[in-house]
Amino acid sequence: MHPSPPFNALAARRLREGLGMAPGHVAYGLRAQYGLNIGPDLVVAWERGQRAPDMQEITALAGVLWCAVGDLIAAPGTLREHRMARGLGAPDLARMVGVDPASYQRMEDSGRWRGNERQSAALSEVLGLSPREFVTATGRDEDLAEVLCSAVTTRWQAYVRPTAKLVPVPRRQLEDVLQRLHADYQSRMVATLSWGGSDSGDGAKGREYLDEIVGHFWRLAPS
Repeated sequence: MHPSPPFNALAARRLREGLGMAPGHVAYGLRAQYGLNIGPDLVVAWERGQRAPDMQEITALAGVLWCAVGDLIAAPGTLREHRMARGLGAPDLARMVGVDPASYQRMEDSGRWRGNERQSAALSEVLGLSPREFVTATGRDEDLAEVLCSAVTTRWQAYVRPTAKLVPVPRRQLEDVLQRLHADYQSRMVATLSWGGSDSGDGAKGREYLDEIVGHFWRLAPS
């Protein structure tokens, strides 16, 4: 059983109130239109964040509230959540990006996208993903951190291609970002040494920089 996407309780309440509906009206619509045995108390619990509807219930609720499913999903993060926010079924998305449905389902279940460059571009376009959202949704944050750490501590030029495989950003822009990250990190290390060990000689500033390397990257890269 797949987990439900994050429910936007506040949006649900505002949409209901905007339509001039009471929780009882919503419950009636869910029962009459979708055959869901849901009472007003449960609708109120959803809106207060005390209970979370499953995907079937979210889809039905969107119908009753005359909104898109994505309007009821809070800040999607995973590939499944982005797909659900767009109201797409897994087989439909798989066909749209040129991936075998069974293969796509395995990737979504594992949280690790393994499509090629063309399929990745199609995925970003269909789901409307920014480069940063793409990296997170496809489970590549840790891989990106590892590559970036190597890039700033050694020769950044050698890591342009590995970074490009993870992030859908033009290589010329990646070269500029990696060069700036490398210079920033190296300047910090030089400053530490020039102050005669004021960093206690343990490279703490360097480690702090590396711990936040992905954040530093997105501050410079188009996200």
